[in-house]
Amino acid sequence: MELVFSKWVFLFSLCCWLIFSVAVAVEGVHGGSKVRGVNLGGWLVIEGWIKPSLFDGIPNGDMLDGTQVQFKSVTLQKYVSAENGGGMDISVDRDDASSWETFTLWRVSELEFQFRTTQGQFLTCYGNGCSVSATANSASSTETFQIERNNNGKVHIKIKSGTYLQATMDNQLTADYPGTPGWDDNAATFEMTIVANNLHGDYQLANGYGHNKAKQVLEKHRNTFLNVGDFEFLYRHGINTVRIPVGWWIAYDPDPPAPFIGGTLEALDNAFSWAEDYSIKCIIDLHAAPGSQNGMEHSASRDGTTGWPTSSGYISQTLHVIDFLASRYAKHPAFLGIELLNEPSAAEVPLDTLVSYYKQGYEVVRKYSPSAYVIICQRIGSADPLELYQADIGSHNLVVDLHYYNLFDTFFVNLSAIDNIQFIYKSREAQLQALNGANGPLVFIGEWVNEWNVTSGSQSEYQDFGRAQLEVYNAASFGWAYWTLKNDRKHWDFEWNIRNNYLRLSSSEKKVFNSLRWLLLASICFYQCQILELVENWI
Repeated sequence: MELVFSKWVFLFSLCCWLIFSVAVAVEGVHGGSKVRGVNLGGWLVIEGWIKPSLFDGIPNGDMLDGTQVQFKSVTLQKYVSAENGGGMDISVDRDDASSWETFTLWRVSELEFQFRTTQGQFLTCYGNGCSVSATANSASSTETFQIERNNNGKVHIKIKSGTYLQATMDNQLTADYPGTPGWDDNAATFEMTIVANNLHGDYQLANGYGHNKAKQVLEKHRNTFLNVGDFEFLYRHGINTVRIPVGWWIAYDPDPPAPFIGGTLEALDNAFSWAEDYSIKCIIDLHAAPGSQNGMEHSASRDGTTGWPTSSGYISQTLHVIDFLASRYAKHPAFLGIELLNEPSAAEVPLDTLVSYYKQGYEVVRKYSPSAYVIICQRIGSADPLELYQADIGSHNLVVDLHYYNLFDTFFVNLSAIDNIQFIYKSREAQLQALNGANGPLVFIGEWVNEWNVTSGSQSEYQDFGRAQLEVYNAASFGWAYWTLKNDRKHWDFEWNIRNNYLRLSSSEKKVFNSLRWLLLASICFYQCQILELVENWI
């Protein structure tokens, strides 16, 4: 009798443990066991592809910071070239254009620019009659040139004094063209090719418009892109968390360093208030670090370079930002945690540098909260998330963030709808099971989307793809967050997906959770009855 009784006690305890682990796996989250989140992307950190119209009013908008250009002399029919990628005089002697013949723009004004080579030096010219070289390690007035354009892709380039550059017959680039060139074939006229204009972030917007106009554009955007009604919508559809990308300049509000525009701190305060009204938790995600952690527009890179890991000053400044955010929000009822850095580049950010920063960032957050979740993002590119599990970064409420997209890799280009869905079940699920079973941080799918490279996908195929992702990502021990709430590209837009029945939360995550909860509750009731019966018989 004692053995039977012990068995039922064990089963009862097991069911209680299961119910407890399902219900409170993530401390403080309302309405469920884990994070069911949505990212507020494109709001406080600008990504032009989310709302391209933000950039429509910028003069010379195809020549923003980070734009890559090439110049070809119309008389010599040769390209302007920085030999060895920089560090030498400029020549005009190449029949074809490649990296040495490609220059990255730093925009000074609508018509004035600085040119950076692939090795990082700037084109420079000290005055009239000089030969242009690529030898300056920083940019000021002698590295600033004015560009005049016509409607046929031709340009003139002149230095501050007003003298035009020309391509000489001995293949040099010099500041000594006599007079003012016309647009007929002459030594001071070049054909300009825009090779890439891919960066449309906070830096490009603010520096493109100039401070006053950029302030107007961003104030309107921040006040209209999201509002309290969006939080009501999320609450009604079972979303319990928002992940809010912010830039490092938020710590210097209301007057951040140029060209960044203040106002994001007030907007973040509003988001916390709205979230509290609807029992939604907030994760603050440092999306853009000083110097840029990945060279992309969403990290506010000026020209596509990754400077964050190269300077201890940048890392110290980033820790200051984390300290500012943690001290301000740690006691707020809507606060859930801080993500220390979004998508550091595997190619550019050494693991030891990143781990050192993560350890310091963890301790900074712990100064203000013993229980807030500290989220560390996997490096993007060729990096194994297990590298962060082996790093011993923190002991309590540590979370590793993985971003799962069936995009951005040639592997996915030719996959069919069925192939994409099977990849979710076979590859993603296996990785999640392995990480959930590892002795270490919780797992968070901090970004995913109901979009792929299938150009002719039907609504039912999108529904199946979304269902597969929800079923698999629900297993993540911390939860998931969709990218993103609003987006001009409809399949990236969470709200559009829900309203148009392309993504069905009620038929997947919520139903699975509720069914499991009631099943376990029923089991407890059954075992309680069995125990009572055993006790009565024993008496």
